[in-house]
Parts: sequence; structure tokens; C-alpha cells
Amino acid sequence: MGPSGSGKTTLLNALAGRLHKNLSGTISFNGLSFSSSLKRRMGFVTQDDVMFPMLTVRESLLFAALLRLPNSMTRIQKIQRADTVLKELGLERCKNTIIGGTFVRGVSGGERKRTSIGYEILVDPSLLYLDEPTSGLDSTTALRILKVLQKNAQVGRGIVATIHQPSSRMFHMFDKLILLSEGYAIFAGYAKDAMDYFSSLSLTPQIAMNPADFLLDLATGTTSDITIPPDLENLITQMDLIPPPYFQRDLVHKYMRRKYMTRLAPEERRAMCEMGNVSKELKDAIKAKQDWASSWWTQFLILFKRTFNERRVDYFSSLKILQAIGVAVLLGLLWWRSKTQTNADIQDQLGLIFYICIFWATFSMWTTLMTFPLERQYLAKERAADMYRLSAYYMSSTVCDCLAELVFPTIFLLILYFMASLRASVGAFFLTLLATFLIGITGQGFGEMFGAATLSLKTAGIIASMFLLVFLLAGGYYVQKMPAFMKWVKYLSFVYYGFRLLQKIQYSPDQIFNCDTTGGCESIANARALQGLPLDSGVQEAWVLVLMAVGYRLISYLCLRRI
Repeated sequence: MGPSGSGKTTLLNALAGRLHKNLSGTISFNGLSFSSSLKRRMGFVTQDDVMFPMLTVRESLLFAALLRLPNSMTRIQKIQRADTVLKELGLERCKNTIIGGTFVRGVSGGERKRTSIGYEILVDPSLLYLDEPTSGLDSTTALRILKVLQKNAQVGRGIVATIHQPSSRMFHMFDKLILLSEGYAIFAGYAKDAMDYFSSLSLTPQIAMNPADFLLDLATGTTSDITIPPDLENLITQMDLIPPPYFQRDLVHKYMRRKYMTRLAPEERRAMCEMGNVSKELKDAIKAKQDWASSWWTQFLILFKRTFNERRVDYFSSLKILQAIGVAVLLGLLWWRSKTQTNADIQDQLGLIFYICIFWATFSMWTTLMTFPLERQYLAKERAADMYRLSAYYMSSTVCDCLAELVFPTIFLLILYFMASLRASVGAFFLTLLATFLIGITGQGFGEMFGAATLSLKTAGIIASMFLLVFLLAGGYYVQKMPAFMKWVKYLSFVYYGFRLLQKIQYSPDQIFNCDTTGGCESIANARALQGLPLDSGVQEAWVLVLMAVGYRLISYLCLRRI
């Protein structure tokens, strides 16, 4: 316990193995050095309830159980374990309600906190850390949360919690207390002995006070309505002038630290040294090599289903459907029954083809650009608990996004293709659809790369937009003849290869145009609008897009791995 900024969360993160920078010293548990095997026997509930907002309470616990519980348990047993925890925490009434978030209405704050606790006690940890579990809750809900924790402690589980300012009723529920002040301990021992200890230092309240309020006043150096010992009072009055309040607080802090180091710290150290060693069986179990709770393929399938459940509203939002239909209808009306009889007709049709390319490149990029920045906190929490392999998470996210990408281009082209009278061939239609899929999937990888590299929505949006603008300009429609020193840019542009691929699908050397002239019909390959474009199969462009799609995603994964 301690005031804000006293070091409670920092200490908890250090003990839980979540603080790696600016940390010195050693951490051991019953004489065993901290290790990843030990870490998996711990649970950690953060102050902010980090859970996917679109999953229901039961889905959240169920997916956690399937991912975290060991292979020795069957799927049915894991589901039963999730339902048991649901009942223990009194969450049956809201089990089918989504968690919710800032912009989505869901369960109440107390129910969300209990779900967070259930997320951790599913695996029956030996030690459970909680960072301010009552923060932001009303007194009744906070008391209910602590009763749940007390019940867990009574069955032999160690519960370590930070708390800011508990009521007197909640304060007496805790067994032991560490009181922190500006990063230093000023009391450590049984909570019921705290008042007696400070009374022995002649620090006593002058009015009836909640013990927690009294202790927090001492931790902040506030001595109003508190009797102070003569030796501390002498230090203050020895000054020639009345010291400023911050100087007086500093004297109080130093006094209590000194007393703690001389009176309590030696006893605490002695008690820890006399603590019984952990049993040989438990020590061997902890030191044994710990495998993942489930195989890579199992993790992938579970994460794939969870990802789809979480993102399904976004994947099939009415706004996106209206966008695909609306743009398709608008383009179909603008290019209504377009022709290829003259060079000007072909040039107009190329404008439509290029717009199809840039629309799906941009649409797909923005769809995935936000994925990793928005899911950063969930990924950090679950990876810290060793719930799954990073590769399984990344592949499930990517495959889910790619499959969702198949829906909207299909709707889009079914409307536009025939309105604009593009090449009248079943093969050409399906090849155009496949090429659009490929452009979209490459655009997704492009967006993922910047999202994973920065994990910042604002930064990723700015950088990706700049690169995409350059790629669009070098895509082969706006600039036909580029200076020699700038030609390399187009070879980096996936828009360039996508545009060429779509052109090669729409036009072939056996097509004729310009039949109304005196010279007679010509092969469309001779059209000035297509000058410099060999109308071959387009396999080369397709392979380049495939390699780019894979390359972007490989870079994305390496960025996530590094972070």
C-alpha cells in the first residue's frame, strides 16, 4: 500500500518478472531463483483490464482455458474448468455479454475485473499478483472483489495486491502489509500490527481515523492530526526558520525509513532466512523443462477462431459493404459500357483499371494497418504470460484477414465488371478477381509491415501514406516515361505490378481495335495507350506480387519478434 508514485506497480512488475530495465538485485521464491518455469506458475492481473472488447465473458475465459491449460487435460475438461471459474466468480448472469470497451457498451466494471481475475486463476497459479484490483470501483463492488480474492487465498494460493486507499473494512481483510513511501518501505509485517508499530514510535492519530487513511498520511509525510515523537519534533524546531512543508515531509520520510531499517528490516530478513525450503518434489517440477500448453497447430486453430470472433463485426460491417457496393455502382455508371474501339476508349478504360488497383491497395492497407497498434496491449499481456507462440498468433491474424479479404472484391467486381463491359470472358472475369485478391493481400501485408514496425497508429498512418503515394505515382498510369535515375522506384511499387497484371488480363494480342479507319483493324497491342506493355500471360507480375506479399509479412513478423 502507498500513495500514487510510491513504487507499488514498479515493485509488483519487478517481482513478476515484467520489469527488465534499470533493475538490479536478485529475486527468489522459497529459495528458488526466478525462471520462466516459475513464471508460468504465477498469474498477473493488470490495473487496466486488458481483454478483447468484442468477446463475451464466457468466450474470453474459454479461449484462455484452451490456450493455457496443459495438454494432459482434454478439451471437455478445459471447457468445464472455464465454466467452473465462471460460477466461482459469480459471472453466470453476464456470461453471454460482450466485455465492451471505450466505445462499445459491455459488462460493468466489477464484472470486467472479475473476468480479468478469472483469466488468471484458470490455470490455478501458486501466486497471483494484482495491480490495484479495486481501482475505479464503488465500495460494494470493491469489497466483493476482495472477498473473491480472500476465498482464493484461503485455499492456499498466495495473493499479492497493490492498493491505494482501502476502506477500514477492506484493510483488515489483508494478512500482511508493505507500506511504501517514495520507493522505500516504512513498514512490513502483519497488517493488524501496523498501528501498534507506529504507536511505539509515538506516531498516533489525534482523531478517529480509518487505519488506511492514517498510514497513507504517514506515507505522504502529512502529520496534521497526528502526534509526532519528541525526537522528530526537535529536528523540526531546531531550524532557525519554520521549514517549508516539503522539507518537513522529507524529515518525516527519513525518520520512518531509519526506524524501519533498524527495527523491522532485520526481523523480516531473519524470518525469511528461517523459512522452510520448498519440497524436493515441487523443486524438481519447477526446474523441469516446461513445454507449451498446446501444440503450434492447436494454438493456431484456437487463435484463428478467437480472432474471427473478435473481428467479425469489423470484417462484415455494413459500412464496408456499402462502401464496396457504392464505389462499384459509381464506377459502373461513370464507365458505363466502356469500349475499346479507339485509342481514346482504351485510355479511358485504363483509368478504370488503375482505379480498381489503387482502391483495393488502399482499402486493404488501411484494414490491417491498425491491427497490431490496436492489439499491442493484448499481445503484450498474453505473451508475458507465455500463452502462445508469437508465430501462431501472427499466422492466425494474417490468415483470418486474408480470408475476409475475399468477400468485398467479389461483391465489387460482380457489380462493376458487367456494368463497365470489361472483357467478356468467364476466364478474364475470374482472373481479374484473382488479381484483385492478390493486390488486396499484398496491400494487407504492406499495411501490416508499418503497423508492426511502429506499433503506433498515427506514425504508421503517416509513413504508410507517404510510401503509398509514391507507389501510386510510379504505378505506370500517371507517368509513362520516367527519368533514368528514378526508374527504380516503380520496381518497388506493388501498385505497378498489380496494374500491369490487370492490363494483361484485360487485353491480348488477338483483340482488334480501330476498325473504322481506312487502314482497317489493328491488333490492340499496337495501341498507343498500351505502348511498351508486352501482352503476355502476366505470370511474372503475379509472382512478384506473391513475393512482395510474403516479404512484407516476413518483415512484419520480425518487427513483432524484435519488439
